[in-house]
Amino acid sequence: MSRTFRIGIIGCGGIAKGKHMPALKNQANVEMVAFCDIVLEKAHKAAANFGAPDAKVYEDYRELLNDSSIDIVHVCTPNDSHAEISIASLESDKHVMCEKPMAKTAADARRMVEAAKRTGKKLTIGYQNRFRSDSQYLKQLCSDGELGEIYYAKAHAIRRRAVPTWGVFLDEEKQGGGPLIDIGTHALDLTLWMMDNYKPKAVLGTAFHKLSHKKNAANAWGSWDPEKFTVEDSAFGMITMENGATIVLESSWAINMLQTGEAKTTLCGTEGGADMQDGLRINGEKHSRLFMNQIQLDAKGVDFYDGKKESPADLEMRLWLEAVEQDKEPIVTPEQACVVSEILEAIYESSKTGKAVYFD
Repeated sequence: MSRTFRIGIIGCGGIAKGKHMPALKNQANVEMVAFCDIVLEKAHKAAANFGAPDAKVYEDYRELLNDSSIDIVHVCTPNDSHAEISIASLESDKHVMCEKPMAKTAADARRMVEAAKRTGKKLTIGYQNRFRSDSQYLKQLCSDGELGEIYYAKAHAIRRRAVPTWGVFLDEEKQGGGPLIDIGTHALDLTLWMMDNYKPKAVLGTAFHKLSHKKNAANAWGSWDPEKFTVEDSAFGMITMENGATIVLESSWAINMLQTGEAKTTLCGTEGGADMQDGLRINGEKHSRLFMNQIQLDAKGVDFYDGKKESPADLEMRLWLEAVEQDKEPIVTPEQACVVSEILEAIYESSKTGKAVYFD
């Protein structure tokens, strides 16, 4: 790519530090020139670690958006501000990568889609699990039709005890929910993408607050405060699509289950199946016999060397920048991400009402 992009980061917390800024720094055609956070110290630290020599720091994102030299904005803030900041950025003539989930509500997600269409700017959502090597390989198999018609799938996002206790993860007002909207969203996105099916018909869901009240609970990041745990600890949904295909979505931060794993999918098609439970496994029938193949995703051509490979985050950023420069659709389109948000919201609604939610 010949063009150098000037990029602004809005929200300099964990996901910005853990994914966006390091991956952007690895791109040759990027200058991070502006950093914004309501905690100004975080923005200053981000600028020092990742910024161009003349990088500017802001406390108010609106001031950052006034800089007409910025080409792209990355929105890495809590869920409840995704739509507001993304729409304002698009209307300020900037392309936008927004962290997942697309928005706190489906209505806000639809507003973001409309804003991208209205402004003609690119909008993508940070579903980085599409860019893992196993996901990329499986997507190619699905696109080539090797699994046939995928009519049943499971979207897996299960942690036995790994409740995030920092930031606003436990705050329903800020986040819109717990594990379903946090990690379930990745599993659902991955599954819909593999199936290339974005037409839901009906959703039935349940969300539970069964373990969140426990004090001094075992947890990967230390015990949570039951008084602050206002989101669900687990949620499950059954989604039927217009063509009859069915998806079961399971998500949890804390549950008494030994088989764990997140951002994984299981696919069942007319010509074969696939799962990510023990590496990437493909199963089917050939010459009147059943088979199971485990895909080798590393190089293994020589001892002690796995070959050169791009990290999922680096690949995500490179392809995003290519989409902007070449004026083509990003890998994660806003329309796709919006359907994910609509289904997640339907699961929450179904849990509250005890009834199925039907889509028009």
